[in-house]
Amino acid sequence: MKASLSRLPLGILTAFVIVTLLVFSVVIVYGGVNSMEGQLEARMLEKMPANAVEAYRDINSGKVPRPDALQALLASTEGLEEWGDWEVDKLILGFGGVAVTFCGLVGYWLARKISRPLEVLARATQDLRAGDFAVRVGSIRKGAKEVATLVKTFDELAAELESMESRLRFNTMAVAHELRTPLTILQGNLQGMADGVFPLEQERVRQLLLQVEGLSALVEDLRTLSLAAGQKLVTQRQPVDLAVEATQVLGASRVLLGSVGMSVELALQPVQISGDSQRLRQALLALIENATRYAASGGVLRCETGRRGADEAFVRILDRGPGLPDDVSTYSIDLFWRGDGSRSRATGGTGLGLSVVQAIAKAHSGRLEFASRAGGGAVITLVLPRETTA
Repeated sequence: MKASLSRLPLGILTAFVIVTLLVFSVVIVYGGVNSMEGQLEARMLEKMPANAVEAYRDINSGKVPRPDALQALLASTEGLEEWGDWEVDKLILGFGGVAVTFCGLVGYWLARKISRPLEVLARATQDLRAGDFAVRVGSIRKGAKEVATLVKTFDELAAELESMESRLRFNTMAVAHELRTPLTILQGNLQGMADGVFPLEQERVRQLLLQVEGLSALVEDLRTLSLAAGQKLVTQRQPVDLAVEATQVLGASRVLLGSVGMSVELALQPVQISGDSQRLRQALLALIENATRYAASGGVLRCETGRRGADEAFVRILDRGPGLPDDVSTYSIDLFWRGDGSRSRATGGTGLGLSVVQAIAKAHSGRLEFASRAGGGAVITLVLPRETTA
């Protein structure tokens, strides 16, 4: 009962405490005045004449008092009435003060128990504002239902901010790592040509242009991820047939696929979704380029489109390459993640391909799935909802 009472909504809990304290106040005043009734009666009798006291006791015992004693009682009652009223008022005021003091202390104690989590939360908020994203309030034993919900929400927010801060730190280091190599190459070669150390040869300029193209691709991929973070990656949607989009992208990629010796298998079933055709083609092209870099040894790439259940559509890329790590998932595709675990740029690309595909999938309320292919290879599936709402 004690634990459940502290988890009542704040309005109900406040009303319950107020009513309880009012009842305590009435009990204290009423009980105190009743307990002093005997003493008040004794003091009143001390102020009355002897024959008036005799008449008072005879009446209380059920006897008929003597006429002179009754007359004395009536005469003394008129004089004691004002005194009795004042004594009763003093008793009420006195025990009322006791009730106020007692209920005030109890109310303060209860209020402290209810509000203590808010004090802890306030300190934690100050720490969070100061940059300590590891701060947590934890579970609380006291406090209203709203306070418990607020504390839980704060801890979840702090955990999310800590995760975001960690990812931001990692991504910043990863961007610096990816930019360092091409910039060093460009700076070294240009400085050498400016100093006359390296001759101005067409082949050398062509190699430098490749580095510039790589930097441009990296900047464009980072821009795509920035738009995704700002919920601006997909702004216009229209009916899109995934089979048609896959046919167009594969047709444009035949030279790329042929250059690495990969043949194409198709199993395209028409399926319509509501989406951004340009972004979907970008995602599919990124999956194809990823396969040409890491799965060219398999010699074949298979593309499938179709429906999954009543509410989902998919685009699936299958290869016969070395496959993906066992622990890969949509939650482990960080910036510059590469399936072979390499941090080098030897295989080409920006390392952002799967991150971009995942961002495009999420922008369409979809997801990216990974699996191993029977007989060897990887299966990457872009799953999208078939709802036509924007």
